[in-house]
Amino acid sequence: MKKSEGRKATLVEALIPIIFLVCFLFITIFKLGGTPHIPLIITAIVAGLIATLRLKYPWKYIEESMFETIKMAMQAILITLLIGILIGTWIISGVVPCMVYWGLKMISPQIFLVATLITCSIISLSTGSSWSTMGTVGVALLGIGQSLGMPAGLVAGAIISGAYFGDKLSPLSETTNLAPAMAGTDLFTHIKFMLYSTIPSLIICIIIYGVIGFKYSAQNLDMTQINLIRSTLESTYNTLSPILLLAPLFVISLVIFKIPAIPGLVGGALIGVIFAVVFQGASLGEIMDVAQNGYISTTGIASVDELLSKGGLMSMMSTVSLILCALSLGGILEKTGMLEVIATSLLKLAKGTFGTVACTMITCALTNAIAGEQYLSIVLPGRMYKMEFEKRGLHPKMLSRALEDSGTLTSVLIPWTSCGAYASGTLGVSAFAYAPFAFLNLINPFVSLAMIAMKIKIVKIEDDLETAIVYKKEQANMN
Repeated sequence: MKKSEGRKATLVEALIPIIFLVCFLFITIFKLGGTPHIPLIITAIVAGLIATLRLKYPWKYIEESMFETIKMAMQAILITLLIGILIGTWIISGVVPCMVYWGLKMISPQIFLVATLITCSIISLSTGSSWSTMGTVGVALLGIGQSLGMPAGLVAGAIISGAYFGDKLSPLSETTNLAPAMAGTDLFTHIKFMLYSTIPSLIICIIIYGVIGFKYSAQNLDMTQINLIRSTLESTYNTLSPILLLAPLFVISLVIFKIPAIPGLVGGALIGVIFAVVFQGASLGEIMDVAQNGYISTTGIASVDELLSKGGLMSMMSTVSLILCALSLGGILEKTGMLEVIATSLLKLAKGTFGTVACTMITCALTNAIAGEQYLSIVLPGRMYKMEFEKRGLHPKMLSRALEDSGTLTSVLIPWTSCGAYASGTLGVSAFAYAPFAFLNLINPFVSLAMIAMKIKIVKIEDDLETAIVYKKEQANMN
């Protein structure tokens, strides 16, 4: 799509939709208890009116701007739908319960905080959901930690660190799929590149939690809640054999061997179907229903039912519609130059690669603080800085990692965001109490920036032939 004739927006004109969105989101989410969908749609209308009436862009161009931006995220949308199917089949087959079952067996009083971190990491990796991890196993672990005399904020910090480590790296997570879609790279390239900053951050966290937890090692551990969850899983499934772990190992191998995400996730779902029939005796009708509508757990144990009642194609529709709404707005703001005006003003303070990445990460954190919504902290900065990263010759995975290192991780640290409110309400610990101990969320952004400052893993577009070809084609289309 070639750029249509239209006047360049002033900074005030460019900021009007952003300010409107922030105000509307605040009222809708915090006053009315609603979701971001409608505020995004209304703000897209406001942005469209400014673009047509003030900047003199024709409606056809505005419409094409939305469609083109949505088209760029179609792969992420398809992956999101497949993830819903995969989660459903992995639950009915016993794959997810198996990971929870064996993960909880790691708990011991000597290394409780470290075990909490690792257990939540495993469960979040397997489900792709930090919220589910916090709301189920996290609640049980919090009670155990408090019985050891540990401060609630400390235990909650370890739970949140593990939950967001898994969420950040899981191919089943919506944000992990959304970030590369906004930056212009693929899912597994994005995940592999995040390992360089996330694994060192995890190691640092393990050391810190290990040192802090040592003083509590002599306490007695009450395993009542953990044993209840494990015994309930045992009685619900025919087997929780470690052989079921072959399914997640298969998905992990996709990252190693660079298999495209869509066929890989289809393969993972098919393994779930086979395991459901072979190990759990599920019928084809039951599997089809779970793949469509998700698994419904009826064990009578609230923590287990909440953990397992999820998945299915339909469970992803709210996320997909949110992505469509956000991208419609983002497309208008980007293609009419409004995001470029805002980004240019912010980037006046940025010097070199470090300044560009730091500016992106600060914008993500500010978006979380102002808009109170994790998805927007990835979508808006992602579209704002995409062109700047291209101008500087930086590979798109540099942008996608910056979006997750800041946008995903800082969301739960801010009390008034949807993530912060959920974590506080679910764990019963205020954000001000757990934030100082959520070491992964605090450390990872600085590790990422330190790597840039030391010029470690700064990847240029020219270093990747395939990306360079795509970039040249985009430039040709724009001209």
